[in-house]
Amino acid sequence: MKTTILIPLSFILFLFSASSAPDSVIDFTGKILRPGINYYVMPAARDGSSGGITLAATGNMSCPSGVAQFRTDEYGMPLTFSPVNPKKGVIRLSTDLNIKFSGSTSCNESNVWKLKYDEDMKQYFVMVGGVEGNPGRETLDNWFKIEKTTDGYKFVFCPTVCNFCKVICRDVGITLDGNGVKRLALSDVPFSWIFMR
Repeated sequence: MKTTILIPLSFILFLFSASSAPDSVIDFTGKILRPGINYYVMPAARDGSSGGITLAATGNMSCPSGVAQFRTDEYGMPLTFSPVNPKKGVIRLSTDLNIKFSGSTSCNESNVWKLKYDEDMKQYFVMVGGVEGNPGRETLDNWFKIEKTTDGYKFVFCPTVCNFCKVICRDVGITLDGNGVKRLALSDVPFSWIFMR
């Protein structure tokens, strides 16, 4: 009798957990985003006046590097995505992940995105130099999420890798810095992107 009750209960729990998983992120061709695959991130609204994501100098120094958007319709640099659970084979909405430029940087630092506060501009900007994996309090600034928009996807900073940490939750948009560079930063106005292989 106990076995008969446990099998249906475990089946119901399996169905509930499977149906509660967030939707997968889809690329421009309709394929599911996969960890470790190179993707170009382009504006959802392709007007020819702005392009993909790249590295840019910050302030008067070339290092550390900030994450910026091309001013022209160029692809930028490819990125890879790593979910908080490395065993997961897909990138899902609203799930903590690391974002990393492929290749190396000239600044001798990691290519992993992180959030950093700029004292001069009084603004949180997306930079490189973060830590991949190792979810917890020490790596809190290295975790981003992807959310759906009406015409594509947006990046969000709202890490949930630390249960007792107080975090800020904001969209990632585009902000012009003092040198006219279109940098990725926390914003009340999200920017919509699409993913291309």
